[in-house]
Amino acid sequence: MVNTIYAASVLGSICGICSEALRMGKRLQDMTLEELWQLFPIVISPHSDGWKEWYEEESARLKNALAGHGVQLHHVGSTAIEGICAKPIVDILAEAGEGEDIEELAEIIAENGYICMSEGEGRKSFNRGYTEDGFAERVFHLHLRRAGDNDELYFRDYLNRFPAVAEEYAALKLGLAERFRHDRDGYTAAKGDFVKKYTAIAKALYRGRY
Repeated sequence: MVNTIYAASVLGSICGICSEALRMGKRLQDMTLEELWQLFPIVISPHSDGWKEWYEEESARLKNALAGHGVQLHHVGSTAIEGICAKPIVDILAEAGEGEDIEELAEIIAENGYICMSEGEGRKSFNRGYTEDGFAERVFHLHLRRAGDNDELYFRDYLNRFPAVAEEYAALKLGLAERFRHDRDGYTAAKGDFVKKYTAIAKALYRGRY
Protein backbone atom coordinates (compact mmCIF):
# COMPACT_ATOMS: atom_id res chain seq x y z
CA MET A 1 0.00 0.00 0.00
CA VAL A 2 1.10 3.57 -0.57
CA ASN A 3 2.56 5.25 2.50
CA THR A 4 -0.08 7.84 3.43
CA ILE A 5 2.49 10.37 4.62
CA TYR A 6 4.34 10.09 1.30
CA ALA A 7 1.08 10.45 -0.63
CA ALA A 8 0.11 13.53 1.39
CA SER A 9 3.47 15.18 0.78
CA VAL A 10 3.18 14.55 -2.96
CA LEU A 11 -0.32 15.99 -3.04
CA GLY A 12 0.93 19.03 -1.17
CA SER A 13 3.64 19.49 -3.76
CA ILE A 14 1.05 19.28 -6.53
CA CYS A 15 -0.98 22.08 -4.94
CA GLY A 16 2.10 24.28 -4.82
CA ILE A 17 2.98 23.55 -8.43
CA CYS A 18 -0.58 24.22 -9.56
CA SER A 19 -0.66 27.55 -7.74
CA GLU A 20 2.59 28.57 -9.42
CA ALA A 21 1.18 27.65 -12.85
CA LEU A 22 -1.86 29.80 -12.18
CA ARG A 23 0.29 32.74 -11.16
CA MET A 24 2.25 32.37 -14.39
CA GLY A 25 -1.01 32.43 -16.35
CA LYS A 26 0.17 29.81 -18.81
CA ARG A 27 -2.16 27.58 -20.81
CA LEU A 28 -1.32 23.89 -21.07
CA GLN A 29 -0.48 24.21 -24.75
CA ASP A 30 2.04 26.96 -23.93
CA MET A 31 3.91 24.95 -21.30
CA THR A 32 7.13 23.09 -21.96
CA LEU A 33 7.25 19.33 -21.45
CA GLU A 34 9.22 19.88 -18.25
CA GLU A 35 6.59 22.30 -16.95
CA LEU A 36 3.83 19.83 -17.73
CA TRP A 37 5.68 17.05 -15.91
CA GLN A 38 6.05 19.33 -12.90
CA LEU A 39 2.36 20.19 -12.96
CA PHE A 40 1.30 16.58 -13.46
CA PRO A 41 3.71 14.37 -11.49
CA ILE A 42 3.52 10.60 -11.16
CA VAL A 43 1.33 9.92 -8.13
CA ILE A 44 0.43 6.39 -7.05
CA SER A 45 -2.76 5.91 -5.02
CA PRO A 46 -4.21 2.93 -3.15
CA HIS A 47 -6.69 0.90 -5.16
CA SER A 48 -10.18 2.36 -5.34
CA ASP A 49 -13.39 0.58 -6.31
CA GLY A 50 -14.50 3.96 -7.61
CA TRP A 51 -12.22 3.61 -10.62
CA LYS A 52 -14.53 0.95 -12.05
CA GLU A 53 -17.47 3.33 -11.61
CA TRP A 54 -15.52 6.10 -13.33
CA TYR A 55 -14.95 3.81 -16.30
CA GLU A 56 -18.55 2.66 -16.48
CA GLU A 57 -19.93 6.21 -16.40
CA GLU A 58 -17.39 7.57 -18.89
CA SER A 59 -17.72 4.63 -21.27
CA ALA A 60 -21.52 5.05 -21.26
CA ARG A 61 -21.05 8.71 -22.19
CA LEU A 62 -18.62 7.82 -24.98
CA LYS A 63 -20.81 5.01 -26.31
CA ASN A 64 -23.65 7.49 -26.63
CA ALA A 65 -21.39 9.94 -28.49
CA LEU A 66 -20.08 7.19 -30.77
CA ALA A 67 -23.46 5.59 -31.42
CA GLY A 68 -23.69 4.26 -34.95
CA HIS A 69 -19.96 3.61 -35.16
CA GLY A 70 -18.29 0.24 -34.74
CA VAL A 71 -16.19 0.96 -31.65
CA GLN A 72 -15.55 -1.33 -28.68
CA LEU A 73 -14.51 0.20 -25.37
CA HIS A 74 -12.49 -1.55 -22.67
CA HIS A 75 -11.20 -0.65 -19.22
CA VAL A 76 -7.43 -1.23 -19.26
CA GLY A 77 -4.37 -0.14 -17.31
CA SER A 78 -3.68 -0.52 -13.62
CA THR A 79 -7.05 0.85 -12.51
CA ALA A 80 -8.59 -2.22 -14.19
CA ILE A 81 -6.48 -4.63 -12.12
CA GLU A 82 -8.07 -5.73 -8.87
CA GLY A 83 -6.52 -4.64 -5.61
CA ILE A 84 -3.35 -2.90 -6.75
CA CYS A 85 -2.28 0.69 -6.39
CA ALA A 86 -2.21 2.85 -9.50
CA LYS A 87 -2.08 6.35 -10.84
CA PRO A 88 -5.69 7.55 -10.36
CA ILE A 89 -6.15 7.83 -14.11
CA VAL A 90 -8.60 5.53 -15.89
CA ASP A 91 -7.30 4.12 -19.18
CA ILE A 92 -9.85 3.37 -21.90
CA LEU A 93 -9.03 1.37 -25.01
CA ALA A 94 -11.26 2.18 -27.98
CA GLU A 95 -11.05 -0.40 -30.79
CA ALA A 96 -12.31 0.91 -34.12
CA GLY A 97 -13.92 -1.73 -36.31
CA GLU A 98 -13.11 -2.41 -39.94
CA GLY A 99 -14.10 0.47 -42.21
CA GLU A 100 -14.27 3.04 -39.43
CA ASP A 101 -12.57 6.36 -40.14
CA ILE A 102 -10.07 7.02 -37.35
CA GLU A 103 -10.04 10.74 -38.08
CA GLU A 104 -13.82 10.97 -37.86
CA LEU A 105 -13.81 9.08 -34.58
CA ALA A 106 -11.05 11.35 -33.27
CA GLU A 107 -13.18 14.41 -34.02
CA ILE A 108 -16.11 12.99 -32.07
CA ILE A 109 -13.84 12.14 -29.14
CA ALA A 110 -12.37 15.66 -29.18
CA GLU A 111 -15.87 17.17 -29.24
CA ASN A 112 -16.52 15.28 -26.01
CA GLY A 113 -13.82 16.92 -23.97
CA TYR A 114 -10.69 14.99 -24.95
CA ILE A 115 -7.39 16.45 -26.13
CA CYS A 116 -5.27 14.52 -28.63
CA MET A 117 -1.78 14.18 -27.15
CA SER A 118 -0.03 11.87 -29.61
CA GLU A 119 -0.68 9.95 -32.81
CA GLY A 120 0.88 7.38 -35.07
CA GLU A 121 -0.12 4.91 -37.75
CA GLY A 122 -3.62 3.74 -36.81
CA ARG A 123 -3.26 5.10 -33.27
CA LYS A 124 -4.27 8.23 -31.39
CA SER A 125 -3.98 8.97 -27.68
CA PHE A 126 -6.20 11.43 -25.84
CA ASN A 127 -6.61 12.68 -22.32
CA ARG A 128 -9.35 14.35 -20.34
CA GLY A 129 -9.03 15.92 -16.91
CA TYR A 130 -5.74 17.80 -17.29
CA THR A 131 -6.23 21.49 -16.56
CA GLU A 132 -4.16 24.59 -15.85
CA ASP A 133 -5.17 24.02 -12.22
CA GLY A 134 -3.68 20.51 -12.22
CA PHE A 135 -5.59 17.26 -12.30
CA ALA A 136 -9.39 17.36 -12.36
CA GLU A 137 -11.36 15.14 -9.98
CA ARG A 138 -11.56 12.46 -12.68
CA VAL A 139 -8.83 11.90 -15.24
CA PHE A 140 -8.95 9.66 -18.30
CA HIS A 141 -6.56 8.46 -20.98
CA LEU A 142 -8.22 7.17 -24.14
CA HIS A 143 -6.29 5.04 -26.63
CA LEU A 144 -7.93 4.90 -30.07
CA ARG A 145 -6.72 1.93 -32.10
CA ARG A 146 -7.67 -0.40 -34.91
CA ALA A 147 -9.47 -3.54 -33.75
CA GLY A 148 -6.98 -6.18 -32.68
CA ASP A 149 -4.35 -3.71 -31.49
CA ASN A 150 -5.16 -4.63 -27.92
CA ASP A 151 -2.21 -6.10 -26.00
CA GLU A 152 -3.40 -4.24 -22.90
CA LEU A 153 -6.36 -6.61 -22.61
CA TYR A 154 -4.09 -9.64 -22.29
CA PHE A 155 -1.87 -7.96 -19.70
CA ARG A 156 -4.93 -6.90 -17.69
CA ASP A 157 -6.45 -10.37 -17.72
CA TYR A 158 -3.21 -12.08 -16.72
CA LEU A 159 -2.59 -9.83 -13.73
CA ASN A 160 -6.18 -10.20 -12.58
CA ARG A 161 -5.76 -13.97 -12.68
CA PHE A 162 -2.35 -14.01 -10.95
CA PRO A 163 -2.41 -11.64 -7.95
CA ALA A 164 1.23 -12.32 -7.04
CA VAL A 165 2.34 -10.94 -10.41
CA ALA A 166 0.00 -7.99 -9.95
CA GLU A 167 1.58 -7.22 -6.57
CA GLU A 168 5.04 -7.44 -8.13
CA TYR A 169 3.90 -4.91 -10.72
CA ALA A 170 2.52 -2.63 -8.00
CA ALA A 171 5.82 -2.73 -6.10
CA LEU A 172 7.72 -1.92 -9.28
CA LYS A 173 5.50 1.08 -9.96
CA LEU A 174 5.88 2.44 -6.44
CA GLY A 175 9.63 2.38 -6.73
CA LEU A 176 9.60 3.95 -10.17
CA ALA A 177 7.16 6.67 -9.09
CA GLU A 178 9.69 7.97 -6.59
CA ARG A 179 12.51 7.79 -9.11
CA PHE A 180 10.61 9.30 -12.06
CA ARG A 181 8.08 11.53 -10.32
CA HIS A 182 8.52 14.28 -12.91
CA ASP A 183 9.52 12.16 -15.91
CA ARG A 184 6.57 10.32 -17.43
CA ASP A 185 8.53 8.99 -20.38
CA GLY A 186 11.18 7.57 -18.06
CA TYR A 187 8.53 6.00 -15.84
CA THR A 188 6.78 4.32 -18.78
CA ALA A 189 10.05 3.11 -20.31
CA ALA A 190 11.25 1.65 -17.01
CA LYS A 191 8.12 -0.52 -16.80
CA GLY A 192 8.55 -1.70 -20.38
CA ASP A 193 10.40 -4.97 -19.85
CA PHE A 194 7.93 -6.14 -17.18
CA VAL A 195 4.92 -5.29 -19.33
CA LYS A 196 6.39 -6.93 -22.44
CA LYS A 197 7.31 -10.09 -20.55
CA TYR A 198 3.88 -10.71 -19.07
CA THR A 199 2.00 -9.55 -22.14
CA ALA A 200 3.84 -12.21 -24.17
CA ILE A 201 3.05 -14.85 -21.54
CA ALA A 202 -0.60 -13.76 -21.46
CA LYS A 203 -0.98 -13.84 -25.25
CA ALA A 204 0.37 -17.38 -25.32
CA LEU A 205 -1.94 -18.46 -22.49
CA TYR A 206 -5.05 -16.70 -23.86
CA ARG A 207 -4.33 -17.22 -27.52
CA GLY A 208 -7.27 -16.05 -29.64
CA ARG A 209 -9.23 -14.60 -26.70
CA TYR A 210 -9.49 -11.18 -28.36
